[in-house]
Amino acid sequence: MPTPEDISTLFDLSGKVACVTGASSGLGRRAATVLANAGASVVGVARRSSDLEDWRREAGGQTAAVTADLADQGALDNVAGNIAGPFGPPQILVHAAGINTREVADEVTPEGWDVTLTLNLTIPFFLSQAFVPAMRERRWGRIVNFASLQTTRAFPGGIAYGASKGGVGQMTRAMAEAWSKDGINANAIGPGFFPTELTAAVFGDEERAQRNAAQTCIGRNGKMEDLDGPLLFLCSDASAYVTGQILMVDGGFTAK
Repeated sequence: MPTPEDISTLFDLSGKVACVTGASSGLGRRAATVLANAGASVVGVARRSSDLEDWRREAGGQTAAVTADLADQGALDNVAGNIAGPFGPPQILVHAAGINTREVADEVTPEGWDVTLTLNLTIPFFLSQAFVPAMRERRWGRIVNFASLQTTRAFPGGIAYGASKGGVGQMTRAMAEAWSKDGINANAIGPGFFPTELTAAVFGDEERAQRNAAQTCIGRNGKMEDLDGPLLFLCSDASAYVTGQILMVDGGFTAK
């Protein structure tokens, strides 16, 4: 039986190196801050260097910033090298960067489709693949992808985004099948409606925001702190026997 001391360290990330993409804003910024506060050395990745520096001042702890456009697949090897530079290869990867072009089906462009699939699906896989060898050597790793309500639900104007997030669900299961035998657990968080840049249009319409809140079991939309516990669970030893799962942090939206 675990002792109280064992339980108290389940969520401790001291000595771990984490990488969070999309760390300059929204859920990615919150995730990067939470991991730093839990003791991890955190590398935040995003396009906007000034926002990354703001995050570092806010987070404190051991942090570093890598400015990169993750939609540029040709630069991925260089980005991976820059991520490993400050603290060594990460054992924790949180793929929070994403895009939603909100193009309706009849108006989807090849450019919009490609950038959505690249940023939301392709980069999380290949960036993970780049760091699997180091995780495998340690026999410990945590990959946390970002799924969505649209992993299983169809929303207006979301065909490209939904396709990418449906793919994230299956990719997460396939990652678990491929790598968990090496001590690398792969899971996904599926946020409900949280106030971020991606959902500004939703929260800017009070009637729409209230309608979304009413569709949850809890009766409200998400607050940023609602992400903290689920994220720490999936990034720590607390989830040692959990892999290939999508943890919906949506107030019960998908339960109704």
